[in-house]
Amino acid sequence: MNHNTPLSPRPLRHLSDVQQRVLTTAQLRAHGVTTADINAQCRPGGAWQQLLPGVYLLRPGPPTSEERLHAVLMYAARSPITEPAVPAQPGAGEPHAPQRYPDAMITGLAALALHRFSSAPPLLSLDRIDVLVPRLRRLRSTGCVRIVRTPGLPEPEQITGIPVAPVPRALADAVADLADAGVVRRLLTEAVRGGHCEPAAVVKELTQARLLSRPHVVDAVDSLLAEGRAIAEDRLYRMVHEHGLPDPVWNVDLRLPGGPHLGGLDAYWPDHAVALELDTSAPRQDDDAMWSEYARKREHLERLGITVIHLTPKKLRDSMEQQATVVRTALMASADREPAAYVVVLPR
Repeated sequence: MNHNTPLSPRPLRHLSDVQQRVLTTAQLRAHGVTTADINAQCRPGGAWQQLLPGVYLLRPGPPTSEERLHAVLMYAARSPITEPAVPAQPGAGEPHAPQRYPDAMITGLAALALHRFSSAPPLLSLDRIDVLVPRLRRLRSTGCVRIVRTPGLPEPEQITGIPVAPVPRALADAVADLADAGVVRRLLTEAVRGGHCEPAAVVKELTQARLLSRPHVVDAVDSLLAEGRAIAEDRLYRMVHEHGLPDPVWNVDLRLPGGPHLGGLDAYWPDHAVALELDTSAPRQDDDAMWSEYARKREHLERLGITVIHLTPKKLRDSMEQQATVVRTALMASADREPAAYVVVLPR
């Protein structure tokens, strides 16, 4: 037998090229290859090589990035599944059978590279590939695999057939292993500036991973939140102008005449008594107290007859036209309301 010899009468054409080259012990045995055959092929100078325990590359030479990723998933998955062949569309060639990796997905820097982060190192330069698995799986890190455990797996994103952790989770797993403040800052900034996710989602994952006790992570998060607010404010300006809304007064504080401070607002339409506030906060340990303060502020303004619109950066990004309609409706409805209490508007 050599590496060009068919493994068994069962064809492998329904598998991708990589899936034909990277197989587990169980898959090889299912194709009629004995343990003795495997050992013979993996001798020094042989045609095959063992990449990880129970995972083999059926060719000599260094593995490609794609081969390493599939090998890591084959090692970590509960049981790699090859789906029954799905008939191809007429003229599309052979039937195909996508391979799934239950209870395993790529995370950390490798996942960020797959998400096309320019600040993440190339896949081939990574000595280790992080793979996320359920907490109770009995696996150990070995070779190029670093096992990362979690109580509950997020829904993976499929990138070129590879299950990959969502960006916020991948960032948290990458940051957990990074001590370089500059690298952490660049990764978090690219996540927001590149439109991969909102700051709140990143901070939520960092909080759950208990990483906000590290000074260099806290510094990066502060920059991240500032970056996220700047982007959200720019979207808000664009929404007002592109959707033909009246110009508000921007970034103001409201006070009762000779009375207490009512709070800061991102936009306010004095003639309509409509206030708009961007929620660019992120979940922290004092989340309940923060939301209580938001609620008190909103209730106070609404008792004075001021309509308060609460917008998140995600809503502005994903449904700007719909949010513009919400604002326009509130402005039009002001004519049917009782006049609001007089308030003093000051620059913030």
